[in-house]
Amino acid sequence: MKSGDEVKKNQPLFVIEAMKMESIVAAQQPGTVKQVLLKEGTVVEQDDWVIEMA
Repeated sequence: MKSGDEVKKNQPLFVIEAMKMESIVAAQQPGTVKQVLLKEGTVVEQDDWVIEMA
């Protein structure tokens, strides 16, 4: 994903890996990616913003 990408409802946005398990995070509604806040490979904590959508 990058800024400006159009996203459809239920479209996969990114994958989070934890303890060798992967979870796919999908869009809850259609929209546009406004900003990607974290780089690939970043350790994600609870409540971290990964993507901002408009």
